[in-house]
Amino acid sequence: MADPTTAPDTENRVIYSVTEIMKFLPHRYPFLLVDRIVELEPPQRIVGLKNVTMNEQFFQGHFPGAPVMPGVLIIEAMAQVAGVMIYREMPDEEKSRKLIYFTGIENAKFRRPVVPGDQLRIEMELVNRRSTFGKMAGRALVDGKLAAEAVVMFAIADRPGQSGQ
Repeated sequence: MADPTTAPDTENRVIYSVTEIMKFLPHRYPFLLVDRIVELEPPQRIVGLKNVTMNEQFFQGHFPGAPVMPGVLIIEAMAQVAGVMIYREMPDEEKSRKLIYFTGIENAKFRRPVVPGDQLRIEMELVNRRSTFGKMAGRALVDGKLAAEAVVMFAIADRPGQSGQ
């Protein structure tokens, strides 16, 4: 992973905006957890941003008076950033017929709470890939400090009702 203290200023650089991300990912509000892609080195590495705001639905119950982004959603945001890179590599005719399923997590660790006003910088790197399976290692940082890290696994499969077409 790149050293966040020497990373180039990517705050103003946009490779994919949220509207472009929605062309790749099937997720929509309130479950789309990626706002911007700021670095892309396909098929090896991708960096995305998630702006955490008090308007997020999960803050209503996690936790009232002391809002903290659930760790499982941080990991989901990491998987979605990885998904942008995987979907963009797919042939166009497959994008509408396939889904990328999140199939596993290894070595997930949460180092600090993520709260409204934070911006998650999510860095994902390919560990290995076979035709329809893969593994990516990633970390989520806030202000250059590690908030979470994990290895996520995925499988590419037909959308329900799409097999045999």
